Amino acid sequence: MFERELDNLVNPEHPLVKLGKAIDWTAFEKALGATYHAGIGAPGVNTRLMVALHYLKYQHDLSDEAVVSQWVENIYWQHFSGEQYLQHQMPIDPSSMTRWRLRLGKTGAELMLKQTIDTAIKIKALRPSQLRHINIDTTVQTKAIRYPTDARLYNRSRERLVKMAREHGMKIKQSYKRTGALLLKQVSRYAHARQMKRAAGCTRKLRTNLGRVIREIERQKPPPEGKFAKELAIAKQIHAQQPQDKNKIYSVHEPHVSCIAKGKSGKKYEFGNKASIASTSKGVWIVGAQGLPGNPYDGHTLPEQIKQMRRMIGEQKRDVHVDMGYRGHKHEGPETIHVDKRHRGTIPKSLWRWMKRRSSVEPMFGHCKSEHRMERNRLKGEEGDAINAVLSATAMNFQKLLAAFLCYIIKLLFGYEPAPKPVLAPCS
Repeated sequence: MFERELDNLVNPEHPLVKLGKAIDWTAFEKALGATYHAGIGAPGVNTRLMVALHYLKYQHDLSDEAVVSQWVENIYWQHFSGEQYLQHQMPIDPSSMTRWRLRLGKTGAELMLKQTIDTAIKIKALRPSQLRHINIDTTVQTKAIRYPTDARLYNRSRERLVKMAREHGMKIKQSYKRTGALLLKQVSRYAHARQMKRAAGCTRKLRTNLGRVIREIERQKPPPEGKFAKELAIAKQIHAQQPQDKNKIYSVHEPHVSCIAKGKSGKKYEFGNKASIASTSKGVWIVGAQGLPGNPYDGHTLPEQIKQMRRMIGEQKRDVHVDMGYRGHKHEGPETIHVDKRHRGTIPKSLWRWMKRRSSVEPMFGHCKSEHRMERNRLKGEEGDAINAVLSATAMNFQKLLAAFLCYIIKLLFGYEPAPKPVLAPCS
């Protein structure tokens, strides 16, 4: 009786309020309702609340804990999440967002991206004519790992092996806990002093200690199984790998991470996975995003990216513009692929202005990385890479939707209209 309704507290012209009314929330209920088990465990969390929290999380580059705590302080976030009355407590435990993302998967993340595109078309912020020309390019989605060095990998792998062995009841005669920490410090100090032979000697000792722990575990019975066996296999590969080997392990807790060189002057090597993004040439709305495992050739990623783009905006004849990294692609379909050329004088003039717009996808990479959590991806595994790439692109569209509503409000309040183009008088 004494609770205050949010409709009486918020400004009805606020962009977040208008966007909450424009999004089709029933589509999420139908598509994601199957992830809940009826009658088992505690009651399920409201789907609209979870979707809204992830929109806000990636738009403002917040952690799970931060977005839930700020949700309590922001009445517009509560209204956007579908709450009727003002809330004074956190709606969920932050760990629930992690478990919900596991159920969401890549398919559910693509649904969130598709809803931003459908909403943009619905409010006429994205015109259907803008979907005729698409730009596609790839970037590196870096992982939240330390810079890999042999000394760190040897020491960290030994620590995890010793801990897991003791959890499984094995007796480790010597864990090298204090020796390993001291050797790791010495490696950094010798390298800083440019005493590379001494630093290499400490690294060899760390490798020897890892090998001793591996052999001691292999001698004991019963042999490791399940997660312990995988950890042992990773440690053996780290112990055996050489500098020039392929498919090396660069992180103990994220062994699938790849080393990618994109020719950047500031970052010669980046550690993570490739991400592909498709955006419209005009308006630069993202209509497709994928996290790709490893470091595939760009031309081989094109068919999968176009399949996802069709799921987002339908299948029809379109012009797709790509850079020279896509030479040799084998895409077949109604889309026409235009690959940039080194000698641009051979490009027809009718196509030239669209090829000049191809680079408009590059700033989207920067925004997704610096503002929407594509840089230093913190989600686990290859599934986390795929989900993070799609949700980062979703946040970019979400921000453009809020900007579209804000422009509409400014036009409504101040009567602003774009200046008409001047009409030139005919020559006498």
